[in-house]
Amino acid sequence: MRIPKRYIRASLASAIVLAIAGTTPAHAGLLGGLLGGDGKSAGDGQPSEVTGDGGFFSEPFSEPTIQVDGEQIATSERCIPEADGNLQCKPSAGTIAVLGDGRFVYLNALEGTENAELAVIAQFGEVSVNDQSRVMTLDENDQPTWTKPAQNDGGANPNGNDSTTLTGGLLDTADNTDMNDGALFCADVVFLPDGRMMAVGGTDYYSEPGVDGLPVGVVELEGLKSSRIFDPETSTWSQSGDMQYGRWYPSLVSMANSDIFVASGVTKLLKPVYPEDPLQSGRNVVQTETYDINSGTWSNNGSAAQRSLPLFPRMHLLPNGHVFYNAGGQAFNPFGQAYDQALWNIVGTYNPSTKQWSDLGYAGLPLRLNELGLAALSTTLNPTNINPDQVERLLGDLVGQTLDDPTAAIGQLLETPVDDRAVERAIGSGMRGSTFSIQLPLRPDSNGGYHESEFLTAGGVPTYVTAGSPGGYLPISSSRIDTVTTNGDDMAYESRLTGSLNQPRWYGSGVMMPDNSVMVFSGGTRDGVVATGLEGAIIQSERFDIETETWKPMASANRERTYHNTAVLMTDGRVLVGGHSPINTAYLSFINLDELGFADYAGRDPSFEIYTPPYAARDDRPTIEQAPVALLTNGGEFDIRTDRSNIDQVMLIRRKATTHLVDGDQRTVALPIIGRSGDKVTVKMTSNRAVLPAGQYMLFVSYKAEDGMRLPSESTPVSVLADPGNPHGPLAQQLEPAPQEEDSNGGVVGGLLGGVLNSGNNGGSLLDPLFDLSSGGVSAVPTLGQLRDGTPQLLTEGGIAIEGGASVLKQTVDGLPVALQGLVIDFTNLAGNN
Repeated sequence: MRIPKRYIRASLASAIVLAIAGTTPAHAGLLGGLLGGDGKSAGDGQPSEVTGDGGFFSEPFSEPTIQVDGEQIATSERCIPEADGNLQCKPSAGTIAVLGDGRFVYLNALEGTENAELAVIAQFGEVSVNDQSRVMTLDENDQPTWTKPAQNDGGANPNGNDSTTLTGGLLDTADNTDMNDGALFCADVVFLPDGRMMAVGGTDYYSEPGVDGLPVGVVELEGLKSSRIFDPETSTWSQSGDMQYGRWYPSLVSMANSDIFVASGVTKLLKPVYPEDPLQSGRNVVQTETYDINSGTWSNNGSAAQRSLPLFPRMHLLPNGHVFYNAGGQAFNPFGQAYDQALWNIVGTYNPSTKQWSDLGYAGLPLRLNELGLAALSTTLNPTNINPDQVERLLGDLVGQTLDDPTAAIGQLLETPVDDRAVERAIGSGMRGSTFSIQLPLRPDSNGGYHESEFLTAGGVPTYVTAGSPGGYLPISSSRIDTVTTNGDDMAYESRLTGSLNQPRWYGSGVMMPDNSVMVFSGGTRDGVVATGLEGAIIQSERFDIETETWKPMASANRERTYHNTAVLMTDGRVLVGGHSPINTAYLSFINLDELGFADYAGRDPSFEIYTPPYAARDDRPTIEQAPVALLTNGGEFDIRTDRSNIDQVMLIRRKATTHLVDGDQRTVALPIIGRSGDKVTVKMTSNRAVLPAGQYMLFVSYKAEDGMRLPSESTPVSVLADPGNPHGPLAQQLEPAPQEEDSNGGVVGGLLGGVLNSGNNGGSLLDPLFDLSSGGVSAVPTLGQLRDGTPQLLTEGGIAIEGGASVLKQTVDGLPVALQGLVIDFTNLAGNN
């Protein structure tokens, strides 16, 4: 029998990997020794003991057919070969969104990797094809059906892409095919207010260098300028306006007026060299753009809106209308780094009104840059936007702030306690790679306004940006909550550690649940992009309790899902878990080393599972009997009728659209109950469109049962609408002031320092009242006006050495490449001249 060449080449690649990895679980070869034995040894992806009810997963299910040579073939296999030997495979949900009618639209990832027979780096420019999309429907018995949208691949660039090649077509294959010039892979997705989904960016594959007619070269993944819209009513894709910059791995956020903000992405992943614009080379796209939903066009936000960010930066909309960057991103190792990546450690916000960024602090540490006159630090250090006037303003603000309030800087460096978690706090600070950023429920204050936003981040890889890499290889278990308090354009940033995950987890998918908890699913024991196919899989889910701020082990899934896994909240409160589309083993071909204890690498997994949390199996869940189908953000009141009289929480959860752990529009908003009568509650809607941007939401009600479990209802669909009289007008202003809680004078730190810096007026200290962890008090947040006027800053925590904070800043500057160190020297000279 004649053996096809593809199988001979695949066998050769397998032999190479096995020679490195070893052949038995007991002795996993060189890599096994480096990685600590087999991929599933104790503490390395093994499930922890579940106490109580951990919920359960359904059996996996997947699309039943594959189209091969024009014919639909029923099969349980993932792939089937065509007559020419190329494999045709079922798509995997590397990107997924929950439509307004409860169906799911999902996009494949890395289509064509199954046909790389020897090395994906050498062959993928030629064997890759545009990714498919699917729509899946689950009936009341969870029986799935699938349909293919028209223009199944999204329809971008049917005549090829205008690729950004180095040699103008002489040594590349950018123009040899239109089958891989418009891939949906690595586009970000977002819902428009009317329920349509927009995919922005994507991938143009080619070989560079490469020669037409040769099956090998060096693959390049170029970001697309494309924007395409999926209409769920017609199940069709259409093209919208192009961006001004090609973006691979961008992030999107819907703003208060429903326009869409895009940031980051990279134009060329493997060879980011742009001779016509040298300063743009070696980093991601720093220009930001805004999509006008009325005209369908993109506009550049200008030089002050530029910012160096990681790929797929974790961003969210704040209640004041600013876009918050939470110092997280996709640490795509060994690529995706930038010469100015030290700036990725700094959390900041973008103001769409002024089109400017403001730096708030160093992620995870008490260095609040905006309160020290350094709000424009990242903007000033942008080498493509050198502005002497900006440098002078920055230095002037810094000096002026120090003179006005010399205790502010000292106070910030006295805030973090030196305790047994100090090392964890330091390791977990800065940019966090390859993990989720979940916005916890927005809740109204006593005046009905929304001023405090909290963001949960857990696991992922720590930042090594000052060591030349966006992230590390081994994930961490550290978990933290970052808080941004807003009062108009004034903002304050704080961060605190929570209980840790039960095991370190890379690439875990987070889901905000209607019982106020957060679930995390899937992921790996090591970074599965650094050494593909050599990570262990984590199948056990975990639950974060928002009250105790601890993580608890929950049920384990049936399938292993590491890279490109997804999870979304279903309309009934359960979770659909899917995805798993890894890169070929060791960047060669797909070689499954699962018998050695590593993750499943038998190609993409097209299956889904449904996770049922404990509350969803109860028969005493409340039922919504009557509720509005549409709500205006006008501050009005509305009624909800249920089958219970003890409903104490009403929530709107925006439908999830996610890829690569990112959902910039993810938000959960608690609405105040202002009246009740029997089984009817009266609820007040917000008038702030930055709290509830127009779009499709799920309305949940819940109550706390006698056993302490919060029981949410199944949801009812609600469309949130902007004011129809002015749907595209300015952001509704929150005129109510943020309530200020009583200051705390207690605690160890307050007692020790209370009399040290005496103001001389009423016996109080300039640093009084201090927050101490043992006292639990929260101080008022000063406005920028108070800071400018010299009003003493009220501190909000206690205890760290001054040298510790200074060291962080020094390390960040030391990590800059020589070019940026030169900029720092120039800024220093300017300061001397002024």
